Amino acid sequence: MTPLHDDLEATLRASAAWRLLRTDHAPLILGFLGQVFVEQNVRSIAGPDLVSRLDDLLFALNDEQVPPRYPRPPAAYLDEWALPEKGWLRKYYPQGSDEPHFDATPALEKAFGFVRSLRSRSFIGTQSRLNTIIELLRQMAFGAEEDPEVRLTELHRRRDLIDREIAEVRRGNVAMLDDAAQRDRYQQLSSMASDLLSDFREVEANFRALDRQLREQIAGWEGSKADLLDEVIGDRNAIAESDQGRSFHAFYDFLLSGERQQEFTDLLGQVQSLPSIDPDPRLRHVHYDWLDAGERTQGTVRLLSEQLRRFLDDQVWLENRRVVEILRGIEQHALVLREQDLSQMGTSIDESAPSVVLPLERPLYQPRASLTLDSALVVDDDVAADATALLDQVFVDTERLSGQVRQLVRQDAVVGLTDVLAAHPLEQGLAELVAYLTLSDADLAVVFDETRPQEHQWTDGNGRRVVARIPAVTFARPGRTASSIDVDHPPTREPDTNAEAR
Repeated sequence: MTPLHDDLEATLRASAAWRLLRTDHAPLILGFLGQVFVEQNVRSIAGPDLVSRLDDLLFALNDEQVPPRYPRPPAAYLDEWALPEKGWLRKYYPQGSDEPHFDATPALEKAFGFVRSLRSRSFIGTQSRLNTIIELLRQMAFGAEEDPEVRLTELHRRRDLIDREIAEVRRGNVAMLDDAAQRDRYQQLSSMASDLLSDFREVEANFRALDRQLREQIAGWEGSKADLLDEVIGDRNAIAESDQGRSFHAFYDFLLSGERQQEFTDLLGQVQSLPSIDPDPRLRHVHYDWLDAGERTQGTVRLLSEQLRRFLDDQVWLENRRVVEILRGIEQHALVLREQDLSQMGTSIDESAPSVVLPLERPLYQPRASLTLDSALVVDDDVAADATALLDQVFVDTERLSGQVRQLVRQDAVVGLTDVLAAHPLEQGLAELVAYLTLSDADLAVVFDETRPQEHQWTDGNGRRVVARIPAVTFARPGRTASSIDVDHPPTREPDTNAEAR
């Protein structure tokens, strides 16, 4: 038993999925990343978009928690999960993009699948799995048979079964699958489709590991070019001719068949329309997800070929051996520094780009208007002055308005001014409405949409109905962009506070 114990210990120690299950933040990591990359089948997502989604989740989890459960910024969590020693996210920069992108690793998918398998299931199908096993055994047994007579005997047996089934149908005896059998097979279909997507991510990771190995090999190679090419091409062919490589290419060729895709679409639509089936929305376009995942894997393979081509081109362009040696020395040092902590290295700058202020953007000088003081006007002390105008001034408490809006934003991430006024009607008329438009609060973001004007009504002190037409106003938490609040809303800008009142 000792070898098994040692093997399991080494496997668990090296497994990123096991480290994920043991971490204190496993519910947050699996709940968020599993929802985005596994449940929604996202293969790549831009960093700002992923940060925004995690920010929404952290806001909900930390709401009214003192101290907060997750106090760090969302970007800090994502960078930590993408560290090589963690291995739960892959952070990379696509070609032609200056912002990072993220993708899940096979370790995350394995951990998420394990946790999901721990849930109790009210129905567990076994008949479909047995049928699958028997069919696989039959294919293996007769697919490897070399005797033509044995194969003909099996084919005749299958034909006789089909002929008997045709005869039964003609007599009106149609064997139907009951509801339990249908659910059994559909459950097996859903599980196998999900496992297939997970396999694609692992195949892509294997090809990417080969690409990294190739880069390291080229950077540290000190022999002849011919020897390097022989070894590189040998590794490339070994991957293509491996069991995994042949299986992947056969499956990818199947996906590229338009006839097969249409057949799969028709069959899947027919199955999901059965009354006994609770359709899984993820299966509706699963074959297109397979195709996308296969294309990404093929892209990784093409990257290997491009790396080899760049190496050959470099040998043509850079005939100066000293230049080649310097470049390889830089790459070798970069490989060494990759395993070290670089958080204390480097420098910082105040701004990533200079601030440019054009002369034409500066306002022109405008002299102040001179005021004329008429000191000859004398007010008779015996005449009492009317001071009601000084006492009738309206004061709007903006702190009270901000508190009302923040309370609603905690319940719903995004609220409109119409919702605010429905919960808290205007008490001070137009002055209070204008105060809403000019709120300045660090905990609130205000978005105006002048393309969608709205009308707000109230009754003034004289009993008259007053209507104000203003742009649509939306309140949200800070950090949310206008596109994340509503795709139809432009970015935040100063409002036009000239309300039309009638």
